Amino acid sequence: MQPYFPSPPKSGGHKTPPESMEKVRLSKLMSQQGLCSRREADSYIERGWVLVDGERITELGTKIGPMQQIKLDNPAQVRQQGRVTILLNKPVGYVSGQPEPGYQPAISLVTQESRFGGDQSEQHFSPAHLKGLAPAGRLDIDSWGLLVLTQDGRIARQLIGAEPGIEKEYLVRVQGTPSKSALGLLHHGLSLDGKVLKRAEVAWQSQDQLRIILREGRKRQIRRMCELVGLKVTALKRVRIGKIKLGDLPLGKWRYLGHEEAF
Repeated sequence: MQPYFPSPPKSGGHKTPPESMEKVRLSKLMSQQGLCSRREADSYIERGWVLVDGERITELGTKIGPMQQIKLDNPAQVRQQGRVTILLNKPVGYVSGQPEPGYQPAISLVTQESRFGGDQSEQHFSPAHLKGLAPAGRLDIDSWGLLVLTQDGRIARQLIGAEPGIEKEYLVRVQGTPSKSALGLLHHGLSLDGKVLKRAEVAWQSQDQLRIILREGRKRQIRRMCELVGLKVTALKRVRIGKIKLGDLPLGKWRYLGHEEAF
């Protein structure tokens, strides 16, 4: 069925519609609204699983107005509900994403045997949960702690979108003692790759440990930040992403993100 869009009212001359009323690709709008990823949106549209103002859309590239109502049909909702998100305490020496020579990917730790015994989720492990499972953000090979692996495009976009803004908390052991001015620069004032970093929360916890909270994720950001103020990172552990804490999850173990949990 072809989408129906009412014709704009006639006027005495051509007027450019306000930016807020310009039509946008349906898949892009679905992603922006957090319904799913753009790739998932295209798949749902092709299957006829997307309704706009009650009309079923099946044509890729369809554009709609930003105020039109988008709804996922039941099959799409069921598919999304079946997708899992896994929380892993990644050890040092494992890569977050694609395997590298001599190193294993973190996903290789997701087995029935390595599931955390204290996982309170009623979800039964299935090899199908590994299909399409991908890291939502990096954790360097020489860092350890909380890593999120997900099949859900909505969560991936939330954590690694262009402007995620979700806090990530780290405990960082360093060589050297930062001055007040160094702590101030770590908080705000440093640049990497020619771009000023967003404000961070930084606290000197003990004689060799910093607590750092970031709202962005540049490559090896904390290690490079510390180098700029004369500190050398000797250990780095991620303990929280948004509202989700590493807690008592043992090293090398994983658990499911519960249905009641959210970042």
